[in-house]
Amino acid sequence: MTTTAHGAARVRAAYQYCELITRQQAKNFAYGIALLPPDKRRALSAVYALARRIDDIGDGTLPAAEKIAALGAARAAVTSLAGGSAPDDDLVLVALGDAARQFPLPVEAFCELIDGCEADVRGVSYADFASLEHYCRCVAGSIGRLSLGVFGSADPVAASPLADALGVALQLTNILRDIREDLGNGRVYLPGEDLARFGCTLTPAGQDGAADHAVIDGPMAELVRFEADRAREWYASGLRLLPMLDRRSAACTGAMAGIYRRLLEHISARPQAALEKRMSLPAGEKAMIAVRALAGLGRLSGRTTRGAVGASGQDGVSGAAGVSRTAGVSGQADASLQSAPGDGP
Repeated sequence: MTTTAHGAARVRAAYQYCELITRQQAKNFAYGIALLPPDKRRALSAVYALARRIDDIGDGTLPAAEKIAALGAARAAVTSLAGGSAPDDDLVLVALGDAARQFPLPVEAFCELIDGCEADVRGVSYADFASLEHYCRCVAGSIGRLSLGVFGSADPVAASPLADALGVALQLTNILRDIREDLGNGRVYLPGEDLARFGCTLTPAGQDGAADHAVIDGPMAELVRFEADRAREWYASGLRLLPMLDRRSAACTGAMAGIYRRLLEHISARPQAALEKRMSLPAGEKAMIAVRALAGLGRLSGRTTRGAVGASGQDGVSGAAGVSRTAGVSGQADASLQSAPGDGP
């Protein structure tokens, strides 16, 4: 095998590895990515795989000092990659390096994700929404901008802040979904000023007299609905991105946003249930949202209350078939909710 052929085989293997990670671990992300053409699907899988790796460091079981060291090593790898150097012994970085040569990826945005994960490790809390917004831009807006690099846009300058805003909307949804789970891990994301305004307290185990269990106190349902309204405003802003994308990229974005937006509506409708267990949409409901995104059967906007998805245009049945394979279902939506493991960034 020639050197060139060996390199091409290595890149193919790297992309296959990243796509495997995406299929296995991206419970929501995979539904949107299945709608993309192959080159963009591979590139976005590489983006997801590195984001997943970084997120897993922050959420893992290592002592805090070792997590910070590992995140520092990840930062060094990202800096090297942004400079055009990718090691050939790391399949994720091999794939991402190739994707960066094909698409204008702002690779340095991964450093913002690392900033957010370091804040998690250090147990940073947020006094006001401005500080929480910054965190959301780090951990989710960064991924929105990286995704936009893969999607492309006729007006990248106008599109970039909208991709960032959509990332904030998705992260706010994650925060509302994971209040109890995060509290169990010693993390409180809801702004202190909002907790005080509604007379609520979130006390991790071992703090302020909560000896062996976390404590949630006060009219949390009202606070959750307030934060859900805030998230809807971010969706309304971020979804202005869709008309700036090609049809398949808009369908991908609409599917991912639609899944999270539908989840937000369920949380807002049943906040107490969301506080008791982690909510997730069933696979069939996710698949239906993705198929509608591809077919243009609905319109997702800031005014939508049921989470219908809108991405104009039809790109054939190959993407819909991919969604069905991803879901492992016929596409019939299941109206019930279920608990499910997380899907990371």
